Amino acid sequence: MTAAIIGVGMTRFGRDLEHQLPELAFKAIDEALRDAGVSKEDIGFIAFGNVGGWSGEFFPLPIVCEYAGLNPRGGMRVEAACASGSAALAAACMAVESGYADIALAVGAERMNELASTPAIVELLGRGGNFFWEFEMLGLTFPAYYALFARAYMDEYGATEEDLAKIAVKNHYYGSMNPKAQFQKKITIEDVLNSRYVAWPLKLYDCSPITDGAAAAVVASERIASRLTDTPIWVKSQGIATAPANLTMRRDLLSIESVVEAARQAYRKARIEDPVRSLDLALVHDCFTIAEIIAYEDLGFARRGGGYLLAREEQTYIGGLIPVNTDGGLKAKGHPIAASGLAMIYEAVKQLRQEVDRGRQAPIKHGQALIHNVGGTGHFAYVTILSLEKP
Repeated sequence: MTAAIIGVGMTRFGRDLEHQLPELAFKAIDEALRDAGVSKEDIGFIAFGNVGGWSGEFFPLPIVCEYAGLNPRGGMRVEAACASGSAALAAACMAVESGYADIALAVGAERMNELASTPAIVELLGRGGNFFWEFEMLGLTFPAYYALFARAYMDEYGATEEDLAKIAVKNHYYGSMNPKAQFQKKITIEDVLNSRYVAWPLKLYDCSPITDGAAAAVVASERIASRLTDTPIWVKSQGIATAPANLTMRRDLLSIESVVEAARQAYRKARIEDPVRSLDLALVHDCFTIAEIIAYEDLGFARRGGGYLLAREEQTYIGGLIPVNTDGGLKAKGHPIAASGLAMIYEAVKQLRQEVDRGRQAPIKHGQALIHNVGGTGHFAYVTILSLEKP
C-alpha cells in the first residue's frame, strides 16, 4: 500500500515571540487540514516531530493535541535531530500503509527563541554530536563541525569561500520571493564575504538561523487519497540511514555516508538511475553552505569534487541542471529544527502542484521532487521522493 500527501501547511518562519508552541503547531495543522479538505475528526494518527530543550513544554504532543482539538486520537513524538520532520512523515506513512489509520498527520514544530539565548542554543545543538569525546573534550559546536567539513573539502578539491558564498546568494534570492521565509532580502557575494567569521572558513551568511515555526502534512492511504483530492502527491520512496556520531568513526569528512545510503535506498525503490534526468527539483538540507555542496555529490547530482562547480556555474538555479532550494533553503527560509523536513515537503508539494509564485516555480516535466533532510552531522539521513504519478 502506498501513502499520499493530500494537504500541507506551514507558518511563516522567523523569530516569533507572540505564539506559543501549541499555537505554532495549530496554525500549520489548520492550514494542512484546510488544504486537504478534511477535518480533525478524520485524523486517525498524529506523528509530532519536536526536539525541544529550548521551549517550556517538556511533553509537547499532548498539549498540541489538546490545543488543536485532536484528542483522543493516538500519536507519538518523533525525534531524529534536524531530520525530525522527515521522521514524522515516515511515521505517518507507516500508520496509513499498515492500515492502522486511513488518514494521518505529520507535524514538526519548534519555538527555539522561547527560553534560551543564542549561545545556549548553540551549546544545546553542540551536545547533539558525540557529547563526551567531541563536545566535552574538544568543544565542538555545529558550526565548528561543518567548518571542519568545509576546510577538508576546500583543501581536497580547491573550492573557495566565494564558492560557498554562491550557495547563500542563491538561497537568499529564492527566499526573497517566499512569503513564508525568515529572510526575504537578496544578498550579494560581497555581503557574504564581508560578514563575520563564525567558525573559519564559515561566516555568518554561511550559516542557517535560529528559527521558530511549524509545518504539517496530511497523509492518506492509497485506498482513499484519490477520492479526497484530484492532486495527491505520492510518497514514492523514502530512504533512511544512520551514521556514527563520533567523527573519528567516519571514513572521511568529504561525504556523509548516511546520506549516500539513504539516497541509494530511495533511488532503488523509486527506480531512479539518473537523478538529474529524473527529478524536477530538490530541496536539500543546507544548514551550512558547505552542507548543500556536499549534498550535491552525495545525492549523485555531481561527481566527487564537482559539487562546488555546480554552485560556481549557477547550475542549481531554475533553468540550470537541477533547481535546488527554490524556497530559500534552511539558509534563508529558516531552520526550526524539527519543522524543517516538513517545510521542505510543503515546498515540494506546492511545486509539483504548480502552486508556487512565478519566479520560484520550477518547470514540472518529470513529476518528481527530492527532499534531503539530515539530522546532526549525518547521524540521521532521510531522502524522500515525491511523485505526481502513483507508484
